[in-house]
Parts: sequence; C-alpha cells; structure tokens
Amino acid sequence: MSLLETFKQLHQDMPEKYKTLSREEMEHRVREIKEKFGRKLFIPGHHYQKDEVIQFADAAGDSLQLAQISAQNKDAEYIVFCGVHFMAETADILTDDHQKVILPDMRAGCSMADMADIDQTERSWKILQDTFGDTVLPLTYVNSTAAIKAFVGKNGGATVTSSNAKQMVKWAFAQKQRILFLPDQHLGRNTAYDLGVPLDEMAVWNPRTDSFEYEGDLEKVKVILWKGHCSVHENFTVNNVENVRKQYPDMNILVHPECSREVVGLSDYAGSTKYIIDMINEAPAGSKWAIGTEMNLVNRIIANHPDKEIISLNPYMCPCLTMNRIDLPHLLWALEELEQGNIINQIIVDETTSQQSTAALARMLQTV
Repeated sequence: MSLLETFKQLHQDMPEKYKTLSREEMEHRVREIKEKFGRKLFIPGHHYQKDEVIQFADAAGDSLQLAQISAQNKDAEYIVFCGVHFMAETADILTDDHQKVILPDMRAGCSMADMADIDQTERSWKILQDTFGDTVLPLTYVNSTAAIKAFVGKNGGATVTSSNAKQMVKWAFAQKQRILFLPDQHLGRNTAYDLGVPLDEMAVWNPRTDSFEYEGDLEKVKVILWKGHCSVHENFTVNNVENVRKQYPDMNILVHPECSREVVGLSDYAGSTKYIIDMINEAPAGSKWAIGTEMNLVNRIIANHPDKEIISLNPYMCPCLTMNRIDLPHLLWALEELEQGNIINQIIVDETTSQQSTAALARMLQTV
C-alpha cells in the first residue's frame, strides 16, 4: 500500500460543525473534557504550536522530551499529541501498549522529515557501502520518520537531538571513519564544523539524483550530509543578519543550528530550542535579541519577556505551516470523539520498526 493510500485510509475529515464554533465554545468544551478524563488524558504540545492549542498542553517542550514525558505518564491512556507526525510516532514507540497516541490532524507533518524516505535511504546506503565499504555509520536527527530511525538502528547508528548532536557525532566517529547524517544537512554541517571537521571534508548526498554534490577526492570525506533541510530555518539568510547588524548594532543574534552554516557563522549564539529559551530566560533585563527560529515560539518568547527587546531575525517569517495544522477545532474534535468512545487519527508504529527505532534511541540515551 502506498503512503498516499495509507493516508487516505487513516485520515478522516473534521466535521464542518467545528468550523462554526466560537473560540469560547471550543475552549469551554476542551476544559470540560480534560477535567472529565483527568489523568487518563495527556496532551503534549510542541513549542511551535499556536497559543490557542499550547494553552491546553499538560507539558510543552521539544519532540523527544514530550515523547519521553508521555512514556513516563503511565496513568495516561490517551496521548493527544499536538505536534507533527514523526513526533507522534516517537511517542508511540516509547509508550506502553495500553497507551494510544492520537494526532488531531493527520496532515500535520514535517517537510524536513519527509525529505528522507526509506526507499531513497536504502538505495543510497547500498551506493555508500559500495563507495566507502564498511566505514560509514548512520546518524539521524530525531526529526525523522520512524522508518528512518529504524534504518539507523538496524545499521548500528543512533538518533541525535539538536542539544546532543556534538556528543553523538563524537560517539559516531569513535565507531567508524565516516558518518551519514540524516535528514538535515545544516545541523549535520554546523555540528561537524564546530567539532573541527573542515567543510571540504563534508559532502552532500542528493537522494534525488543518487549522487554526491562534491568536488574533490571522495576518500577525504568524513561527513556525508543528506540533502534535506528545515523549510522554516532555511529562510533565515545572511541578508537578515546584515540588516539586523546595520539597524541594531548592539543586538545579540541567536539562531537554531538548523539554519545554514553561513547564518550560524555570522550569529552570536546558536543552539537548540531549549538553548534559545534558556538563553532568553537568563538574559538580563534591557538586553536586545534577534532570534532565528519558528515564529510561534518567537512571539511567545516576546510576550513572556516584556523587559527585553526581542525581534525575529527575519521580520517576514511565517509560522511553520505543517506545525500549524493542529488548531483548536481539530483538538476539540479529537477530544470529543474520545469522549464518545471513538479513537480517530491513531498513530501506530509496527513492532519491528519500533524495536529497531528503540535501538537507535537507546544508543543515544546511553551515550549522553
């Protein structure tokens, strides 16, 4: 069955009535249902969610953190995950069999995760093995599908987060001569560069053409970067940095390492979402910041820190479109169906994929 056929089979359209309810009506009903279910219901909300959704989150955080919190909450029978598909998959992998993971809108995906599908990866791996022999270890960002995590686990590799990427790349180089970094080339490049790997020892692998984007002797290559990227973070540019430097010369520039190497290199600080939040929390009153990350989060940081001058590094940036699929109507729909005994949009990862993905996650958790 194709991915499209699977989606059509699993996806249900939200009834029209939810589009006509007022925000007040929807908020009232969500509160009622949460109170009714109590600890049997757990709603994790990713940092990039809209305020109308994040207000109902029992925990807010990054994707892996939320999946781990969900797994620890043994009382929760229903995990209504406000994020994107790969995050709900990770939650299903880590939670117990009696816990059911629900994604309020099945269209909530991640363009970066979708840039590495398993067929491309298996085909590419064979070519890399033919080219380099048994000298390559795969690593995947947790922002990847369960199938990619499973591939990495099956081949001795591990997952990484933006917080622990440096530790995991060091670990990988202790295992093998080279690494394949999936699916975000920018996080892979920035991490390896910070660890002292020269740019001319990194090659981009283009899965569409099954070829390297690299000029030079392939024997020199230590890092193979999958040609994928975050559609949000790639929209922060060198021009954005230069404009802030010109207009606000005393402003700190703080970006996520999913931004390009050029943008990270020109910024004052770069780090994970947690790093960004912590940096602003600890910054003194009156400090000035231009932040290069998703707009819902930036707006929330601005609202939470009126004592600081904070702007988006790109003033024309929009929120992540796929992350914004989860809205208040879809959340209420999922909860009202639960109230009626119906489970819609359940995310189920098969046993083999779960076991292999768990191996990749376990190697990371044992290392950091």
